[in-house]
Amino acid sequence: MGAIATPYVVRTKPRVLIASSDEEFRKRVMGSPMYAGASSEEAVGGAHALARLGQVDCDSVLLDRNLPDLDATELAEIIRKRYPRMEVELVDSREPSEEPRKMAELREPRIENVQRARTGAVPSVPRAKVTAPAWMSADEGLPGMIGASRAIQQVYRLARMVAGRDTTVLVTGPTGTGKELVAQAIHALSARARQAFVVVNCAAIPEALLEAELFGHVRGAYTGAVQSRLGRIHVAQGGTLFLDEVGDLPLSMQAKLLRFLQNGEVQRLGSPDVHRVDVRVVCATNVRLLDLVHAKQFRQDLYYRLAIFPIELPSLRERVEDIAALAEHFLALLSKDVGVEERGLAPEALRMLERVEWPGNVRELQHAIERAFILAGNSTQLDPEHFLALNESGRVREI
Repeated sequence: MGAIATPYVVRTKPRVLIASSDEEFRKRVMGSPMYAGASSEEAVGGAHALARLGQVDCDSVLLDRNLPDLDATELAEIIRKRYPRMEVELVDSREPSEEPRKMAELREPRIENVQRARTGAVPSVPRAKVTAPAWMSADEGLPGMIGASRAIQQVYRLARMVAGRDTTVLVTGPTGTGKELVAQAIHALSARARQAFVVVNCAAIPEALLEAELFGHVRGAYTGAVQSRLGRIHVAQGGTLFLDEVGDLPLSMQAKLLRFLQNGEVQRLGSPDVHRVDVRVVCATNVRLLDLVHAKQFRQDLYYRLAIFPIELPSLRERVEDIAALAEHFLALLSKDVGVEERGLAPEALRMLERVEWPGNVRELQHAIERAFILAGNSTQLDPEHFLALNESGRVREI
């Protein structure tokens, strides 16, 4: 007689996501005997936890009540609504004696938990009713951003969640995805909108001049400093400082930036005076900072200080359904600039654009639309032949 198949499937190694900005707490929890039968994932904040849950299949979430960006109770409710079969536990990293109560269940899964995972049934556990704030609506876009795909709406949601706070934000994503637009939108939606939005491209300023650019200098501080000057950080007083390409920041400057982020103080080159400033910092990079950390090219403590609230932008291939809206937007702008009737895009041309890989993402699409607009001459519609500069892989053919 053959073996009788069991109706239950028990996960032999459950996965737990631990969300806390306290690295020592995360290590302590992961090293606890309660985790002997589980694998773990880490998140440094609430937004990071939401992003990880979208990438990794987890059985349980452990939330620190002292999250740096989001209210842990509100976040727990969001996770429960989005993942109704997931266990969510709140703990306090400031109370070493407090231990998560759900871990025993994870080590020895109960039949009813496995049964619930198969049927989708949710137990009736009394929970406090939490109403999500109005600014968490996923239906609202961001100023200057085009698209309604699921991938870009996640960006909208996270940006609106953090805009009203002073939390440091790290915007990541491939080149040409609109990282500066997200930073501008966060500033525009914040209480700092009437103050300055100051941009510093860390890759474009020579290392020898970067400290003076950021922190300022007094006359005579170095050869050529003929007059005193405020740094970009000081200029951003009351507003937002946007550090673009922060992954290119030299190691010599990373310690100074970390000190500023920790105490909000600025000391100009050549001056003993220290000034306190009120500046919100948003950073952007197209590289994985953790890879630079592992390569000893980026300070780990600075990474965790910058990545309190990470927002990852999707590539254009991950939001193909937005290409039509983006193309229409770019065509409207081009038509207005030259003062002609708004031009359209032929269906065949749109289908062709949706098949392109777009390694340069939205910026590359914008440039392709502009070239086709010029090649179209007086035509009121852009046809596939106007995009013949694109080869089969979507790259512009060399001339």
